[in-house]
Amino acid sequence: MTKAEVINEIVNRTGIGKAEVQQTMETFFKVMKTSMIEGNNVYFRGFGSFVLKKRAKKIARNISKNTAMEIPAHYIPKFKPAKTFADKVKKSEATKKLL
Repeated sequence: MTKAEVINEIVNRTGIGKAEVQQTMETFFKVMKTSMIEGNNVYFRGFGSFVLKKRAKKIARNISKNTAMEIPAHYIPKFKPAKTFADKVKKSEATKKLL
């Protein structure tokens, strides 16, 4: 499902104008990104958590040039679904059909 499809679904279910929903979605994503860039995790009870995961420094190798370079330690965003949400997805008939 794309962002445009999500916006259309919200418009159909709530009756709120498309421009308002789109602006709300854009603001939501902007707040999420800003919060994580500032080093904060974002939690949604019953849905999941967007957390910062630390990656340790490592040595990467370019085998075609036979060189090595060090990649410094850094953080990446990671989504961890809530247990109840993950269980519902596992038990869903729609996801069983995907197998």
